[in-house]
Amino acid sequence: MKEKTRENVYKAFIGEAKAYFRLAAFAERADDEEFPQIAHLFRAIAQAEHVHATNHLKLLEDLIVSDSDTNLRESFNREKTVTNNIYPELIKVAEAEGEKRASITFTHARDAEEVHLRLYERALLNTMSEKDTEYYLCSVCGYVVEKHLPDKCPVCGVKQDRFKQIA
Repeated sequence: MKEKTRENVYKAFIGEAKAYFRLAAFAERADDEEFPQIAHLFRAIAQAEHVHATNHLKLLEDLIVSDSDTNLRESFNREKTVTNNIYPELIKVAEAEGEKRASITFTHARDAEEVHLRLYERALLNTMSEKDTEYYLCSVCGYVVEKHLPDKCPVCGVKQDRFKQIA
C-alpha cells in the first residue's frame, strides 16, 4: 500500500474506533435518561463503526499484526511504556491542575496496566500453560485477573459483581 493511502486508512481506522466508543457512551447516557430507542440507535451505529474500523484494520493488518510471539512482545513493550512513562506523566499533570477525577482514572488505569504487564511477562516467559485460562475483567477500571475472582477489585475497590468473564 502506498504511503499516503496507508496514512489515510490509519486515520480512518482511528476515527471509526473513536466513533465506536463515543456512540457506545451516548447509548449508555440515553439508557440512563430512559430513551431506549435512542440508545438502541446509538448501539446499532456504534456496531457499524466497529465494522468500519475492523475493515480498515484488516487493510493494515500486515503492517500492524504479526505472529503471536511478536504481537506478545510488542504488547508487552507498549504496556511497559504506558505503565512506566505515559500514565505517570498524565497523573502528574492532572494532580498539578487539581483534576482529582482525572488523576483517579489515570491511576486506576496505570495500576491495571501494571497487572496487564505482568500477564504479558508471564506469557513471554512461557509460564502460562496451554490450558484454557479464565480471565475476569473489572468493568470499572480495567483490572484483569486470572482464574479466581477477588471479593473486590484491588485497584478500584468495586465488588465482585462488577467483574465479567472474558471468553
